[in-house]
Amino acid sequence: MRHKIAGRKLGRNPSHRRAMLRNLVTSLLRHERLVTTLPKAKEVRPLVEKMITLGKRDTLHARRQVKAYLLNDDVARKVFSTIAPRFSDRPGGYSRIVRYRNRVGDGAEEAIIELIGSGLEERRREAAAEASKEKSASDEDAAVSDDRAEDDDK
Repeated sequence: MRHKIAGRKLGRNPSHRRAMLRNLVTSLLRHERLVTTLPKAKEVRPLVEKMITLGKRDTLHARRQVKAYLLNDDVARKVFSTIAPRFSDRPGGYSRIVRYRNRVGDGAEEAIIELIGSGLEERRREAAAEASKEKSASDEDAAVSDDRAEDDDK
């Protein structure tokens, strides 16, 4: 029984696991959206949320902690300049995990992990609005072509 054993090994030794998680956290904060396996996404989520919480503190010590963990200084700056202010009034829960599909090669369950408000919802709304505009435009075109067909019949 696995009582009081936290964390997943993810089939890697400790140094490889830590490096992989640092890479995933850095990539997620850079792109604000990531497709990976479900267990990796579940392991990355608390680490990303800790980085954002440190970004909300915005002290010298917090900056040094974030810079020490992340692999890219530009991403560390992004945490403090754009990501943390976006979540300033939110008490946690900065990311979401959505189950995506089973991977073709090995059947592993993949998931999308993204930051809340990363623009994905806005893009979906815009796509839906465009689709409705195109549908209404095509309906109008169909109505116009029907009118022309009736005129041709006369």
